[in-house]
Amino acid sequence: MTIDVTVVGGGMITHDLLLPSLFQMQRSGTVGTINVCALDCGPLKTLAQSPIMREAFPEQTFVAHPGLSEDPAKTFPGLYRDVIAAMKPRQVVVVAMPDQLHNEVVTQALNANQHVLCVKPLVLKYDHTVEIEHLARDKGLFVGVEYHKRFDRRSLMARHQYDLGHLGQFVMGEAKMIEPYYYRASNFQNWFTCDRTDPFVYVGCHYVDLVSFITRLRPVEVSVQGVKGRFPNGNEGYMWAHGRVKYENGALLSVTDGLGYPDAGAGANEQCLEMFFEGPGKTGMVKHDDQDRGVQHCYLDGVGAGGSRFNFVSPDFFRLVPWQGPGLKAVGYGFESVAATIDTVAAIEAATAGLPVAEAIERRRQLCQDVDARGLIATPANSYINELVVEAARLSIVNDGLPARIVYGEKSRVELRVY
Repeated sequence: MTIDVTVVGGGMITHDLLLPSLFQMQRSGTVGTINVCALDCGPLKTLAQSPIMREAFPEQTFVAHPGLSEDPAKTFPGLYRDVIAAMKPRQVVVVAMPDQLHNEVVTQALNANQHVLCVKPLVLKYDHTVEIEHLARDKGLFVGVEYHKRFDRRSLMARHQYDLGHLGQFVMGEAKMIEPYYYRASNFQNWFTCDRTDPFVYVGCHYVDLVSFITRLRPVEVSVQGVKGRFPNGNEGYMWAHGRVKYENGALLSVTDGLGYPDAGAGANEQCLEMFFEGPGKTGMVKHDDQDRGVQHCYLDGVGAGGSRFNFVSPDFFRLVPWQGPGLKAVGYGFESVAATIDTVAAIEAATAGLPVAEAIERRRQLCQDVDARGLIATPANSYINELVVEAARLSIVNDGLPARIVYGEKSRVELRVY
């Protein structure tokens, strides 16, 4: 089953992960036509002219919306709607827009009868997650959220060992995700503002999701404080954030995030997770160094991440490497995460092809629920706690770190803790 894909957003994540992953799947015959839609043609020209993309996929291209010949100064804010509307039913829309635009684009795609893959976090409000879940279920459509750390073999090993009882009960943890300083000079400065998002929401959500993925524990309280700074264009944003997440069993997770890893540093960023567990008369531990995974390169010139010469070169997340075919091959758990959702959609469509409409919808619903229950791919049904955490985090950070409680129930909600 071949699936056509439209990517909405032509920025960094599209260049570094999404488009090369889709090109790799196009090679294998799973993905058909690839459309990429952006606000203007500038990012699309960057994608089309990317040296690494040309080297890796010399015979492949994408359909640009707007066209590459358009005036770079001209913007097309509603074009993505037209591109989605022109797609065949039940293909895939990949949402790679700033966080605050996810809900609008995901909803538009579902209403156009399209399956969805969305970069994390899915949305910034829990109520929007519920609306998306119900809309997708009504139409028998699949929504996957690209929390790629779930597909890291380290994470899968930890989840399995936790399920076997080999680690004990999670009680205390610390996570860190510091993205490069040069992000501040990118398009981040136009949308990563204090009123919209912060480092905890943007990247800290990876590790909050991962802890719940490993343990299945639900967060019940979040407190986040931020340190503000100015982007080169003068916009004010939270450059740093520190959060504390409390879980239903009393466990605590400290999360430090920022846009400030030195450009001359050896890593692409700074990221790690350490978890401690209580057992009968002993304790357990999980420690993931996600920055230095044992591979180090020193280049003649500054060609590494951030332009540094000495690099911790992680082979695990995403790489383009030589293979027996033309160009380079996409490998890593980032690729596997993208492929998991596309493959799932292809399998759902293949299993329901030719069925009467009502029967096909019901069968697609059942297959989507099977994926929800397995819990590997993040979906609105199995990862909704992330939106509750994000909403709680935003409530806390704008109130200078006051704890925000997560109240679960028929209508879950977040609220500031009353002292």
